[in-house]
Amino acid sequence: MNPAVRSVRDFFVSLGLTVVLLALSLILVFASTLAQVDLGIYAVQEEFYRSFIAIWHVGGIFIPLPGGYLVGGLLLINLLSAHIYRLKLEWRKAGIQLTHSGLIVLLLGELFTGLWQEDFQMTISEGDTKNYSESFRLYELAVIDTTDPKMDEVVAIPDSKLAGAALVQHPKMPFRVATKAYFPNTTLARRDAAALSPAAAAVPVATRGIGSSVAVTPLPLTYKMNEMNVPSAVVELIGDEGSLGSWLVSPHLGAPQTLSHAGRTWRLELRIARAYKPFSLQLLKVTHDVYVGTDLPKNFSSRIKLTTPDGHDDREVLIYMNNPLRYGGYTFFQYQMDSSRGQTGLQVVRNPSWLLPYIACIMMTFGLLLQFGLSLRAFIAKRRTTAKPAVV
Repeated sequence: MNPAVRSVRDFFVSLGLTVVLLALSLILVFASTLAQVDLGIYAVQEEFYRSFIAIWHVGGIFIPLPGGYLVGGLLLINLLSAHIYRLKLEWRKAGIQLTHSGLIVLLLGELFTGLWQEDFQMTISEGDTKNYSESFRLYELAVIDTTDPKMDEVVAIPDSKLAGAALVQHPKMPFRVATKAYFPNTTLARRDAAALSPAAAAVPVATRGIGSSVAVTPLPLTYKMNEMNVPSAVVELIGDEGSLGSWLVSPHLGAPQTLSHAGRTWRLELRIARAYKPFSLQLLKVTHDVYVGTDLPKNFSSRIKLTTPDGHDDREVLIYMNNPLRYGGYTFFQYQMDSSRGQTGLQVVRNPSWLLPYIACIMMTFGLLLQFGLSLRAFIAKRRTTAKPAVV
């Protein structure tokens, strides 16, 4: 074997690499736990665990750390290399092989979860029906053709394109959308030239719609669990004959804005990103039980009716804590509830790899039990062969 190839192989197979990676994992967990106070859970996951390089901010000092993808990827390579070059396929080592295989499956499961998992929420009032869920953090600019009274034609532009100042052209829109300014967190107020802050004065003024009388003040991003970043943007619509004016779009406005162009009526709205489903849920009843004589919650449950357009499914389902609804690749958890207003909040999760952690835990459990049993049997057999016969 080529010496260079051998050195690379020995590096990835070495037990020393395993120890170093485990030590780095402990440091990463320690740093992310401290950072969670300022960043929150979601930001910590993205910054420390779903990245190759993490930046830890400590008292104005920036400390680079290997991210979860880097540590986990190297650990995965280390385990696979150990399987190939160190662990022989022998019955007496079957438990170790199974345990290591379970750990590999666990690492792959976390990787696939980070890449594929989608988290949304669905808030429904009693009697209402919904066929879409909404994001916790993402927004979209909805350009809606409302000309047909029977159906709206929607073009959804992700906020990432607005933030990147991309020029968006879609076949269903007779104009292009150009971003003139985008701010990930803002507050709005009535425009008063005498009271404008320098930050608000620097924001381009919209020439069309209600935005011409509104001042936008950018705010720092918030990472608190009970707060949301509410973005605002100034976009220009450009038709074949030139500019159609610039518009301020923001969830703070509370209502969409309308315009007419090319013989059709359009609606502009910056809203929470939606994910539509090929089925619908109707909330029939919410139940909030408490322990007798107290206000402590005992049970939250939502009785919903699940229907599909083709009529293949039409049934009632009870969703409560630790008893989610799994359907169509989605899992609906009981998340929040406001029984006084007859509303329920469901967390909607799509994770194609959700079974992998369970499979990994089962593999590792059986691997450890098998290895213990094999070692115990070998120990007992050795004791029997070495036992001296009793002297009469």
